[in-house]
Amino acid sequence: MKKLKIKENIQKKEDKDLSFRVFDLTAENLHQYTTPHKKDHFCILVMENGSLQIRIEDKIHKLKAGKITVVFPEQVSLVSDFSTNLKGKIILFEEILFCSDILKNELSTYNVNLSTQLNCTILSVEDFQQSLGTIKTIQGIYQHPSLVKKEQARFHIKIFLLGLIESVHGLHPILYKETLDKPIYIRFKKLLNQHYKQNRTVQYYAEQLMVTPKRLNAITKRHCGETAIQSIHHRILMEIKRQLMFSELSHKEIAFDLGFNSPSALNKFVKSKLKETPTQLQQELSQMYNG
Repeated sequence: MKKLKIKENIQKKEDKDLSFRVFDLTAENLHQYTTPHKKDHFCILVMENGSLQIRIEDKIHKLKAGKITVVFPEQVSLVSDFSTNLKGKIILFEEILFCSDILKNELSTYNVNLSTQLNCTILSVEDFQQSLGTIKTIQGIYQHPSLVKKEQARFHIKIFLLGLIESVHGLHPILYKETLDKPIYIRFKKLLNQHYKQNRTVQYYAEQLMVTPKRLNAITKRHCGETAIQSIHHRILMEIKRQLMFSELSHKEIAFDLGFNSPSALNKFVKSKLKETPTQLQQELSQMYNG
C-alpha cells in the first residue's frame, strides 16, 4: 500500500523547509487520495461547499459544507466520491505540531479515542467561520513563509486543532464526566494500545493499574459503556480488520502477530464477535474499499 509522505509533497522550493502545507480543496488535489493509502502526517479536509465521501479504516464518513475531517498518521483512508462544486481547504502537517507539550500533557484527558472522534466533526456556524479565518492566515503564511511566520503558522495550527478538540468535548463519555477514577480509565486505554497483542486479560490490566478486575470493569463501563474485556476485544478486532484490509500477511501470520496460538483461534474469535469468518470479513472490507 502506498504511503504518502509530506516531504515528498513539494509544490514550491520553500516546502523542503516547511512542516505544513495548505491547499485548496479541488478534484486535482484530491486525486492522490482516491486509492487506499496511509500518510506519515496529519491531513485535515475542511468543507466549505459541495460534498465528498471518505473512508477511514472501516468507517465511511459523508462530508458536506461545515464539516471537517482529521485523518491521523498511519490511518488507512480513501476518498471514494466527491461532487464537482467542491470548495474548501486541505491542511497537512507533521506530527510534531500535534504532539506538543500542551496537547500531550494539559489535554491528556481529551486524548482517549481522539483519533476517531476527530475523523468527522462539525462546528457551529460562528466557530466554522472563525476557523476559516485562521486557515486563511495559515495559507497566507504557507504561500510566503519566513522564519518568524513559520512559528506563527505552528501557533495558528494549534489554535485550530484546539478548537476541533473542544468541539468533541462531551461527545464521548470520558470527555464529559469528571470523576475521580477517570485517570485510571485513561491509563487503561493507553496500556491497552501498548499491550493488546501480548495481554488480553482483565486481570493483567487490573494488576498494572493496581485495582481489582471488578473495579476496572466498573470504571470502563462508566466511561465508555463497555466492560474491560469488551474494550480489549474491540481493540483486537480493530487491528484484525486493519490487517485483513491492508496488510499482505496471511491469516496464519495475522493470527500469530496478534497473539493467537493458531489460525483456527483467530477464526473462532472473529466468528464469535461478527458471526463471519476472517475470509468473509476480508471480502466484505475489500468490497468496501475497492467497490
